[in-house]
Amino acid sequence: GEEELSLQIGDTVHILETHEGERRCLKGVSCPRRHKETVIPNELPLVQEVTTTLREWATIWRDLYVGNKREMFNSVRDMIYDLIEWRSQILSGTLPQDELTELKQKVTSKIDYGNKYLDLDLVVRDKDGNILDPEITSTVSLFRAHEAASKQIEDRIQEEKSQKQNIDLTRQAKFASTPAFALFVTLKNVVCKIGEDAEVLMSLYDPLESKFISENYLVKWSSSGLVKDIDQLHNLRAVFTDLGSEDLKREKISFVCQIVRVGRMELRDNNTKKLTSGLRRPFGVAVMDVTDIITGKTDDEDKQHFIPFQPVAGENDFLQTVINKVIAAKEVNHKGQGLWVTLKLLPGDVHQIRKDFPHLVDRSTAVARKMGFPEIIMPGDVRNDIYVTLALGDFDKGNKTKPKNIEVIMSVYDEDGKKLENVIFPGAGDDGIIEYKSVIYYQVKQSRWFETIKVAIPIEDVNRSHLRFTFRHRSSQDTKDKSEKIFALSFVKLMRYDGTTLRDGEHDLIVYKAEAKKLEDSSVYLSLPATKLEMEEKGYSTTGKSAQNLGNCSISKDSFQISTLVCSTKLTQNVDLLGLLKWRSNTSLLQQNLRQLMKVEGGEVVKFLQDTLDALFNIMMENSDSDTFDTLVFDALVFIIGLIADRKFQHFNPVLETYIRKHFSATLAYTKLTKVLKNYVDNAEKLTEQLLKAMKALEYIFKFIVRSRVLFNQLYENKGEADFVESLRDLFTSFNDMMNITTSMQSPQLFRAAKGVPALTGCVSCVSADCREILLPLMTDQLKFHLEKREEPKACCQLLSDILEVLYRKDVGPTQWHVQIVMEKLLRTVNRTVISMGRESPHIVSLSAFLQLSPDDLFSFSKTFPLLQDFLMETFIMFKDLIGKNVYPSDWVLMNMMQNKVFLRAINQYAAVLNKKFLDQTNFELQLWNNYFHLAVAFLTQESLQLENFSSDKRAKIFHKYQDMRRQIGFEIRDMWYNLGPHKIKFIPEMVGPILEMTLVPEIELRKATIPIFFDMMQCEFHFTCSFQRFENEIITKLDHEVEGGRGDEQYKVLFQKILLEHCRKHKYLAKTGENFVTLVVRLLERLLDYRTIMHDENKENRMSCTVNVLNFYKEIDREEMYIRYLYKLCDLHKECDNYTEAAYTLLLHAKLLKWSDEQCAAHLTQRDGYQASTQGQLKDQLYQQIINYFDKGKMWEEAIILGKELAEQYENEMFDFEQLSASLRKQAQFYENIVKVIRPKPDYFAVGYYGMGFPSFLRNKMFSYRGKEYERREDFEARLLTQFPNAEKMKTTTPPSEDIKSSSGQYIQCFTVKPILDLPAKFQNKPVSEQIVSFYTVNEVHKFQYSRPVRKGEKDPDNEFANMWIERTTYSTGYKLPGILRWFEVKSVSTEISPLENAIETMQLTNEKISSMVQRHLNDPNLPINPLSMLLNGIVDPAVMGGFTNYEKAFFNDKYMQEHPEDLEKIEKLKDLIAWQIPHLSEGVRIHGEKVTEALRPFHDRLEACFKQLREKVEKEYGVKTLVRAFAFRCSD
Repeated sequence: GEEELSLQIGDTVHILETHEGERRCLKGVSCPRRHKETVIPNELPLVQEVTTTLREWATIWRDLYVGNKREMFNSVRDMIYDLIEWRSQILSGTLPQDELTELKQKVTSKIDYGNKYLDLDLVVRDKDGNILDPEITSTVSLFRAHEAASKQIEDRIQEEKSQKQNIDLTRQAKFASTPAFALFVTLKNVVCKIGEDAEVLMSLYDPLESKFISENYLVKWSSSGLVKDIDQLHNLRAVFTDLGSEDLKREKISFVCQIVRVGRMELRDNNTKKLTSGLRRPFGVAVMDVTDIITGKTDDEDKQHFIPFQPVAGENDFLQTVINKVIAAKEVNHKGQGLWVTLKLLPGDVHQIRKDFPHLVDRSTAVARKMGFPEIIMPGDVRNDIYVTLALGDFDKGNKTKPKNIEVIMSVYDEDGKKLENVIFPGAGDDGIIEYKSVIYYQVKQSRWFETIKVAIPIEDVNRSHLRFTFRHRSSQDTKDKSEKIFALSFVKLMRYDGTTLRDGEHDLIVYKAEAKKLEDSSVYLSLPATKLEMEEKGYSTTGKSAQNLGNCSISKDSFQISTLVCSTKLTQNVDLLGLLKWRSNTSLLQQNLRQLMKVEGGEVVKFLQDTLDALFNIMMENSDSDTFDTLVFDALVFIIGLIADRKFQHFNPVLETYIRKHFSATLAYTKLTKVLKNYVDNAEKLTEQLLKAMKALEYIFKFIVRSRVLFNQLYENKGEADFVESLRDLFTSFNDMMNITTSMQSPQLFRAAKGVPALTGCVSCVSADCREILLPLMTDQLKFHLEKREEPKACCQLLSDILEVLYRKDVGPTQWHVQIVMEKLLRTVNRTVISMGRESPHIVSLSAFLQLSPDDLFSFSKTFPLLQDFLMETFIMFKDLIGKNVYPSDWVLMNMMQNKVFLRAINQYAAVLNKKFLDQTNFELQLWNNYFHLAVAFLTQESLQLENFSSDKRAKIFHKYQDMRRQIGFEIRDMWYNLGPHKIKFIPEMVGPILEMTLVPEIELRKATIPIFFDMMQCEFHFTCSFQRFENEIITKLDHEVEGGRGDEQYKVLFQKILLEHCRKHKYLAKTGENFVTLVVRLLERLLDYRTIMHDENKENRMSCTVNVLNFYKEIDREEMYIRYLYKLCDLHKECDNYTEAAYTLLLHAKLLKWSDEQCAAHLTQRDGYQASTQGQLKDQLYQQIINYFDKGKMWEEAIILGKELAEQYENEMFDFEQLSASLRKQAQFYENIVKVIRPKPDYFAVGYYGMGFPSFLRNKMFSYRGKEYERREDFEARLLTQFPNAEKMKTTTPPSEDIKSSSGQYIQCFTVKPILDLPAKFQNKPVSEQIVSFYTVNEVHKFQYSRPVRKGEKDPDNEFANMWIERTTYSTGYKLPGILRWFEVKSVSTEISPLENAIETMQLTNEKISSMVQRHLNDPNLPINPLSMLLNGIVDPAVMGGFTNYEKAFFNDKYMQEHPEDLEKIEKLKDLIAWQIPHLSEGVRIHGEKVTEALRPFHDRLEACFKQLREKVEKEYGVKTLVRAFAFRCSD
């Protein structure tokens, strides 16, 4: 029924609306409710967006398929499939919230990327992914959103590219944006014959400094040739982190792998005696140069690198020495042994890497940190690592015969002698151990270990801990080894006596000897000096007996050196910094510590940034009742902020930002900071230096103040708000007072130093309106000062944008008065800044924001301008400039439309000011009004408002939100024009062009409203001058440019004609002249529209026709400038087609407009840059030279000679330029020679008719005579025609077409060859002239053509076909000679009928001329071949060949014919006369044939003579004897 839907299982019903009891489904069909129905909820906005996007993309996708753009087609297909899939997932409603949020992010990202890929508009969104509504978004916010969206999409595009090309194109960008990076290493295999368990230690090494720069990555390898921990098989991955720009600058970086064997003392020992096991012995190294990978020159994560293995030369060969040898050596004799690894450089710190590269780096990946700090230490990155390197030692052999096998055992003890467990880390990838045993070098007195171990002790234990090194001789025999005890000990405390950490660098430790048991007791040695330096500091003598025994220990002659490096965010080696961090332990030194802090090296402070800031704010908070330390804490804070502003530490900016946002907790700091800052400002003259430092740190000081107050509000719910506002008001008042001290130069310095722009503006938003009243004048004055001085443009722009952003908000109290302050002080300054900087100016956004905020009644505000006229003048020029330059990218549609909206509002407001202030007779400003009109028209015609150029979806969106702004501004322009009253005449003809441009915009209501302005202009000019000539000239000139530029259409032509004719006919005086004008313009429009349509046609011949059409019209209406313009367009087209003859004739039309005189050239006469001429004579000379050149190329030497003679005359008798005369005459001589000697092909001529309404108007139902190309046959010419009109049908007859064909909608082409009629120049007539000379005129300088068609009348006579053979002859005449400015011209035709007798006379005449011509040629040139003459003579004298003239005798020379046609008697006599005259011509021909005939052809000639003899006797007997007067001189006749 009517209210039912016919559905099948699987059909989808789209529910549009739900009402009580029923729903509207599918185009409004209602369906009743049933129980247990599932109602689909309304679509989410994102789902609607996806649907719209898919529809838009689908259209483009289809076009890509049609255009065979395969790659793009596939990309779009994949994106469409993704969106369809994700849309269905969202609609399913089954996703958890976190997955839904993530999916929405993917969807918006894909849409935005796809839009960019397809050159569609940029979509801007809020943080939740929803499309921003420009109606409730400020200009500044919208601009920032566009910037962010553009950057995001560009990054995404780079990412996509890199994925497609399998290379990381964003690599440099990523590395540039992060101060840290890491080297990711995968150990694939160790191919070495070790035979025992081993430790594989990998690290980064600087070969120039011979030092390791990273921790070790340790892999334990089993004797079976596999990793010891089987769980790690195929998962041996490590990342060497914390590398920075300093490491990039290293000349070389090597990846070093050391292999330490763990087992017997000597591998070759395999006797049965029990051997000592578990000894760490050197085995070998492998080294690879990774400089190119670290610096990014090479990057292939899949490539497996082989690192060749170099074994130690002997058991006492130091690993460090081997490393340096391998680096120095060019090749390693590895014998197939080595390591296989893959390497890749990753950007970011370890947290970032885990986030960005989860497929590479996960929790199981070992992290080997750099031995040293990264360039940025983020808050929360707590580190407390001490790197200890066992450097070298020198040990006496004692009671041994050979040097000892020294093993160093390192462990960590507290002051009570308790060993700390699991604090020693030999390498990343391994757990902490209790003690570390060094590599043993066999029987070496001076060992060089250079083994680095990390010690990580809990911070609270560091001050009580010390490192203990014990030394033991190791034996290869197990029994002997067990008896070896510790023979010496060294130690070092981690904390110095002053509370600072052990200094970085080398430490020569004292080696103590004692009984083994005593050495294990820490109380025995802890009171003793640990290093030789400490021993000297404590006053011990390092020589003599007293130095040898200290209590229970004695100092050995042995020596042992270590080096340490502390990487700790909790331990400092600086006493002053330590004093501040531990300020509570001695408050009496607090002031001194705060002062000393400002002398501490910057690197140390930023390392402990969070702790230092915490300490400062704790001092402030814990002394809240006193202001003793406030100034010192403030200065210390300024010092720290100043450090971070330093370029060296600029990477720490995010650290400080993070601290303020997440770690800062001082709720009362704002009161103290405000107080100190106010004190500095109040005493600016005394405290200039401190104040300037504070000003440089103002951004962060205000951030601390604001954050502190926000935290306080959260805790105490806005308690003390009034006091806070009051304190800020006082502070800003102090700023204001300071600015007003005119003698002081602090104001500009203050602003220059105050980088705290965003924080300051943050205050504007977070404080009350009355507080803003104090701050705003201060900021606007400073902004004005610096904008006018062109100083700090970025800071000014940021501050101004932030102020305007705040004033736009609705939650910051009343802003009207504040908007006025800003407008009055800054609007003109910003205008001027934008004018001076152009579209690159960052203030354009601010300008739009200004206009968005401006009050509706701008006139009231504009009174405050002392120079309103100048302001408006500047603004109009600037607006026009900005509109013309496309300030924002074309895909920023929202931003462009927002700017258009605010500009439109402003233009209308300024128009109101014009009407009120500058319209009356006394105050009228022509230039101001002129600028207004030009601006308004530029606004109306700008590209971003031409809705018809957009897709229907985009057009609908823009129209829905903004309507058609063109109509709004157009109606305003119309009203402003009519308001001008008597001033209108001042704008004619200058405003004709802009108004024409406006009326050509394809919006019908706009056209209807604005076309009448033309009549108003005509009427106005007529009123003053009794004509509208200036208006007419201007509109014709401008119309040409506008239509050629793509404006105007058939609808415009109709509207123009209709509206203007209506107005003209009503006018008393303009009825006739107005109608003529309208007709003229409409005719011009028809031609121009045809011309524009055909200009995009590939067929150049059509373009030429159209061009001639237009130039003839301009000639007809005497518009010389436009006529010449189109002559050159035509000339260019001919040159493109190599039609040099036609190009010459075209240029000749220009030359004919000029005189041989010194009269100055008008501007329109020299439309080509190539001609350098000031007088008409000079220009004509140059044009002639060019034309002669073209005629020469076209082999039209006769024409070139005519011009050459004219030039020669000028050179000889007027210019007296004999050098040019000489050159001209030489050229003429060459042309004469060419005429006689060069063979020129004769082109055929074709008549072509275009019938049917399907052809364009300039061809429709017309016939043309075409000059073919050289050697072009009719078939080829026809094929060329039909390719130009593939839908045309070729007519098979040559008869004129019927009216049905002419009026049909199709296309019919008729084509046949026509014969040009010779029009010989008078000077050649009746004179003997060489055929070479005459032949030129048979196909050139012709304008008449003939086509003959045989027609039979009456019954056919089988005995004589000539008796009723009539000829229908059509003569076609062109208006111009061919060749000319075209290769074809339209023809007029005249048809005549020729009787059989007249046909016979013509045929005889042609035959006689043919014989005469052939004979003359043989007389002139004896070397001509005889064959053509043989054939010609034989055809006439041998009656068996053609029948000769016997047929004529039968048909016409009988009594019956003469009685029936008495009027033909004279013609019969003429025919008889022609037959008689043929004999002497034939006689001469036969004579020549006899002289030249060869012996082989002699029989043929004899027969020819016999036949001729018979013929001669017969003819002379019947028609008389004729004799030639001059012996075959060729005579030309008409």
